[in-house]
Amino acid sequence: MQPPHIHPLRVGIFGIGLEAYWAQFKGLKERLEGYVADVARRLDRSGVSIVNLGLVDSPEKALEAGHAFRRADVDILFLHVTTYALSSTVLPVVQRAKVPVIILNLQPAAAIDYANFNRMGDRTRMTGEWLAYCAACPVPEIANAFNRARIGFHQVTGVLEDGSPVWAEINEWIEAARVAHVMSHNRLGLMGHYYNGMLDIYTDTTRQLAYFGGHIEIVEVEELAALRREVGAEQVAAKVSEFRELLDIQPDCSAAEVERAARTAVALDRLVAAKALGSMAYYHMGSGCPEHEDVMSSVILGTSLLTARGVPVAGEYEVKNAQAMKIMDTFGAGGSFTEYYAMDFADDVVLMGHDGPGHIKIASGKTKVRPLKVYHGKVGAGLSVEMSVKHGPVTLLSVVEYADGTLKLLYAEGESVPGPILEIGNTNSRYRFPIGARAFVERWNEQGPAHHCAVGVGSVGSRIEKLAKLLGMQAVRIC
Repeated sequence: MQPPHIHPLRVGIFGIGLEAYWAQFKGLKERLEGYVADVARRLDRSGVSIVNLGLVDSPEKALEAGHAFRRADVDILFLHVTTYALSSTVLPVVQRAKVPVIILNLQPAAAIDYANFNRMGDRTRMTGEWLAYCAACPVPEIANAFNRARIGFHQVTGVLEDGSPVWAEINEWIEAARVAHVMSHNRLGLMGHYYNGMLDIYTDTTRQLAYFGGHIEIVEVEELAALRREVGAEQVAAKVSEFRELLDIQPDCSAAEVERAARTAVALDRLVAAKALGSMAYYHMGSGCPEHEDVMSSVILGTSLLTARGVPVAGEYEVKNAQAMKIMDTFGAGGSFTEYYAMDFADDVVLMGHDGPGHIKIASGKTKVRPLKVYHGKVGAGLSVEMSVKHGPVTLLSVVEYADGTLKLLYAEGESVPGPILEIGNTNSRYRFPIGARAFVERWNEQGPAHHCAVGVGSVGSRIEKLAKLLGMQAVRIC
């Protein structure tokens, strides 16, 4: 199993121009090459490999560029339109690369300095100066060729210079490409079985792979139980110390229960490492096998720590929500397992949370650990986590499977607000939405999602929209 850095996100960049111009307009080619180099420099960042092929100015070079990008295994292409260029210098590149393409229609400045331009006196020099600004000119031609070739494309239009808002948009495309790349290499572990009768969460796992890529690894509960038998006292003590550092263990939690959860957490860590898992969904009653019941009733602390370190874990075998949680976590927003808990019509908020693992990195304060005598609707008893998501902007995301078999990304932006929560040993928060609680619930339900979703901090909607476009999916915004 290869580590993730073996396959970094590879971003292709090329500019276009017209070869006939170079002999006519001195210095134009060098100037445009400088624009492309500037864009490549701005695209470069940690975890990203830039493949810059410079200026492509003829159909012959376009064909070679297409081969080069394909050999380089790029994940996304940025086409910087620097001046007028023939569509025949673009189409072969994108056809052969076969990856999403973003057209950068960027001028070097907001406007031509008309007064200085018209005082130049030399119309050849003036034309060369104009050509350095006419990025918009060939974009309709390129769009026409792409449409007729059935090639999807996306556009960013604006100014190349520092401070331009286009860079925030371009950065979002890079972020969306990074998330798509992570999902395409992710190994999702499925352990156990569906919660019996929970029809909304059942899904076609092959369709999940068709949309997101990656691999699904079926994991047996027996494997976790076997690993747990091998955990020694030193490993348990070390994990208990980690619990006490990261979590707020309440006084009524017995030492025996904390150690039981720690033993299972060590086994979970080993299972995730052995299978190279990047996310997981699980549910298993364990009835009839005391060892399995003991294992599965003590996973919550371990799965919460896994979720916090980038291996999100969804309970109730919620495959679709494990995908949504991984997306949100890769965006850096968190992604905690959640569902409706209640509606507070007095304060116009929706209470949402879930039993089982929580994303402790997005908690408001330290996550509390509480003992539960029953896991409602589930077998066993043990320790659970109670947290509220940090106050401020939040985004909810659900991967929805529709009747026609398509997958869509359903999202809403709102706010986590202060106020009383249910102190029952579960994650739960108060969320306010700009359209109000009633309208949010009705519009969200209208889309037919499963009753779970992933909640993350910050406003991530525009990045979700871009991710959906890169994956060939529809994104549905509620608010």
